[in-house]
Amino acid sequence: MIKAVIFDLDNTLLDFVTMKRESVRNALVAMSEAGLDIDIESSYKEVMHLYEEGGWENQLVFNDFLREKIGYVDYKYLAAGVMAYRKAKADNLKAYPNVHDTLEELTKKGIKLAIVSDAPSREAWMRIYALGIHDVFDVVVTFDDSKERKPSPAPFKLALGKLNMSKDDVLMVGDWPERDVVGAKNMGIRTIFAKYGDHFGVKESGANWDIEDISDIISIIDDINKE
Repeated sequence: MIKAVIFDLDNTLLDFVTMKRESVRNALVAMSEAGLDIDIESSYKEVMHLYEEGGWENQLVFNDFLREKIGYVDYKYLAAGVMAYRKAKADNLKAYPNVHDTLEELTKKGIKLAIVSDAPSREAWMRIYALGIHDVFDVVVTFDDSKERKPSPAPFKLALGKLNMSKDDVLMVGDWPERDVVGAKNMGIRTIFAKYGDHFGVKESGANWDIEDISDIISIIDDINKE
């Protein structure tokens, strides 16, 4: 019987990729308007490459970008970029359709809710509060809590311990097969692939279920719990 659902955060509850892309583009346009001589499209690729190298939570990515472009950090350009980035981030940091209704319905059914995220605690909690879902989750495990990223078993074990449940009591929902699905399956946890959050054209998720809408979780749990 399913008693809890563990969710990934980014690209499972919110569209992190779109938020990041729009925020970076807005930052670069603002820097250009402030006088920085750059090509927006090539600069966009450079910034995204810096994120890929230094991590998606890199708070100094525009410092690094400016050093690469002009050899130093010009704080006029940096301020323009950071302010534009923050505004676009706030405008684009939104839950996927049906997230709030699905979480509410699961709670009504007595299902415990957890998050296991590779994001640092501060960033994870800021996004959780921005979505207005901070009061519905019983457990939140971030990288700072487990010190290991998925597919390591550490964050999953920590979540199960905090929920006081076994692997058979929970489902894992995530958008990244190599981390969310593999990590949970290695623990013996049944998995759901959040296809609606896939930005990379995954063909075979390896999950027990692929879903097009987060609300599909409800019927999956109902079917399991009828058995």
